[in-house]
Amino acid sequence: MEKVPITRTGYDALNVELKTKKSIERPAIIKAIAEAREHGDLSENAEYHSAKERQGFIEGRIKELVSLISRAEVIEPSRMSGPTIRFGATVKLVDEDTEQERTYQIVGEPEADINAGRLNMRSPLARALIGKEEGDSVEVAAPGGARSYEVLSVRYV
Repeated sequence: MEKVPITRTGYDALNVELKTKKSIERPAIIKAIAEAREHGDLSENAEYHSAKERQGFIEGRIKELVSLISRAEVIEPSRMSGPTIRFGATVKLVDEDTEQERTYQIVGEPEADINAGRLNMRSPLARALIGKEEGDSVEVAAPGGARSYEVLSVRYV
């Protein structure tokens, strides 16, 4: 089994989601299925079919979470240091064309959320940044064309 690198924050979030799915969402959907069954003919019962479909999604996500948690390799960025960008680094960049500044933390795939500033370590931008230092420029092939960024700072928090 391949280990999945993840930050402590991401690991804790996966555990909270798993607990919620098991202790709140699973019992609620079981109750909804039981109530839908009471309405009679299951072949034409939209509530029943909807609840069973939702149950499938919940059970699938529980299995996925259990697998991710069991394969997780927790990495503590706050215990890391140095000028080189690697997993867990919080990087401040400036787009060399638009002068727009952005800050990203390079994280594992399960916790990535570009809108929250958590960049998947396998994304083109993260792969281009790994190994770079403050002051370096990186060129990234993006769907909208090539983009150039300058690394303003590298922190491990």
